[in-house]
Amino acid sequence: MARSPVYEPANLWIRVCEVVFYPMSRLLARRRFTGVDRLAIPGAQLIVANHISHLDPLYDAVFVRTSGRIPHIMAKSSLWKIPVVGSALVGTRQIPVDRSGSGAGQASVDSATQVLADGNVVVIYPEGSVTKEPDFWPMKPKPGVAALALSGDFPVVPVVHWGTQRIYNSYAPKGKFRPLPRKDVHVIAGPPIDLSPWRGKPVDARAIRDVSYLIMGTIRDMLAEVRGEVPPEEFFDAKKAARKSAAGDGPTPT
Repeated sequence: MARSPVYEPANLWIRVCEVVFYPMSRLLARRRFTGVDRLAIPGAQLIVANHISHLDPLYDAVFVRTSGRIPHIMAKSSLWKIPVVGSALVGTRQIPVDRSGSGAGQASVDSATQVLADGNVVVIYPEGSVTKEPDFWPMKPKPGVAALALSGDFPVVPVVHWGTQRIYNSYAPKGKFRPLPRKDVHVIAGPPIDLSPWRGKPVDARAIRDVSYLIMGTIRDMLAEVRGEVPPEEFFDAKKAARKSAAGDGPTPT
C-alpha cells in the first residue's frame, strides 16, 4: 500500500482494523478505487457518499486509509453496543448517530463538527441510511449534511460506491449475502464541491436545503456516470413511498 506524505499515525485499534479490513475487502470483491489522491491532503475534509449497502463503510474505511488519512465514519449508535465492535468504534473515534429523536441527532452533528475542527476526515451518508430506492439511486438528503458542510471552510469531497449492493443487498427478502461469483466494487472520489456561494454567510433553512440538495445531486450525477445510466430527476422519498404503499397506491420498495 502506498503511503502518502500525510499518512497519519495509527493507534492499536486502527492497526487491528487494518489487519481485518484490508484482506476482507479484497476477499469479498475486486477493489476498483479511483481518486484516492484527492484525499491525501492535510487538514479537515468532509466526505459525502451514497449508501447502497451495509458493506459501504468497510470499503470507505479502506479507501480513506489508503490515502493516508484516518476515517471517522458517522454510523448508527446501536453498533456501539456490540461487544468488541463497540470497543473498536470507540478506539478509532468513529461517530455515533442516535436516531431516537428529541435532539439526539444534533449531538452527532456537534461531535462530527468537533472532529472536523480538529483537522480530521469525517465520512457521512447524506441519506441517513442505506437507500430504499428500488434501483439503488440516492434518496432525499437529510439536513445534517449541509450543517456539517457549512460548519467550516474545508473540502467537501463527493464519493460514490457501486457494486457493494451486489454482494450484500440490505433489503433483499432472501439471499442478501452473495459473495460469489466475486464482483467489482467501485469507490470513486470526485473533485470537492464548490460551496463558495454559501461560505461566510448566515446558515438559514434555505441554505441548508440548497446545500444538501447540491451535495446529493453531485453524488447522483457521479453515480449516473459510473453506471452509464440516466438518473431519476427527483430524489426518492422513503416516507412518501411508505405512505403510498400503506394506502395501496404502490409496492413497498425493497
